[in-house]
Amino acid sequence: MSFLQPAGPVIDLGVNIDHIATVRNARGTVYPDPLRAALLAEQAGADLITLHLREDRRHIKDADVLAIRPQLLTRMNLEAAVTREMIDFACQVRPQDVCLVPERREEVTTEGGLDVIRYYKEVEAAVTQLAGEGIRVSLFIDADEQQIAAAAAVGAPVIELHTGRYAEAEDEEEVARELARIKLGVRAGVKHGLRVNAGHGLHYTNVQPIAAIPEIHELNIGHAIVAHALFVGWEHAVREMKAIMVDARLGVALGNPSSET
Repeated sequence: MSFLQPAGPVIDLGVNIDHIATVRNARGTVYPDPLRAALLAEQAGADLITLHLREDRRHIKDADVLAIRPQLLTRMNLEAAVTREMIDFACQVRPQDVCLVPERREEVTTEGGLDVIRYYKEVEAAVTQLAGEGIRVSLFIDADEQQIAAAAAVGAPVIELHTGRYAEAEDEEEVARELARIKLGVRAGVKHGLRVNAGHGLHYTNVQPIAAIPEIHELNIGHAIVAHALFVGWEHAVREMKAIMVDARLGVALGNPSSET
């Protein structure tokens, strides 16, 4: 047993490689290669590789998904909008996981959770189609009990709680309020029999309280790891994030109050 790979599951790190492709696309080159980034991330301790195929293909391309899928030793978590094009493509690729996300072309990054209640029929149809191909479906939603209940009702086995508001909180009071909201969302997800993941905006100094929540199975983190890697190297950045997450989780399990907020 090692610190990064303790006996039994602790908490999974999904490394999002979108912004490796962003750097590549900025000059229209073939480097840096998202496939190489994915494989090195796995070697450094990533439990899965996350990538978002956007409708405008601003970073990850179809060819990236097709090249990466057969090479992974862990899992692919493909983020996709609820559109016929994306759902059909996901069924062609058949990643282990598909996370359905909201998408607006003018946004810089995903600004909020999927409105499952408003788009209930479309989401339900997408979940059914993906599940029929043996793909586990996650819904990227806000920590709202009504949205969580709707996610369970459409048949999704997993939810990923949007942590953006927590990550963007500007003072301790707001941080505490947003963290409490996420914890309530986690409890609601568990109550509805869902596997609960989380992500968005998490970095090396705010991830600890989220990672410490015992019922969260997986965190998906990308931009912070890519940015940190500019200074410390890609594999080191992945290892450091995984170590921070595991330390936060094990600290709570061992009764270390410094790991809790």
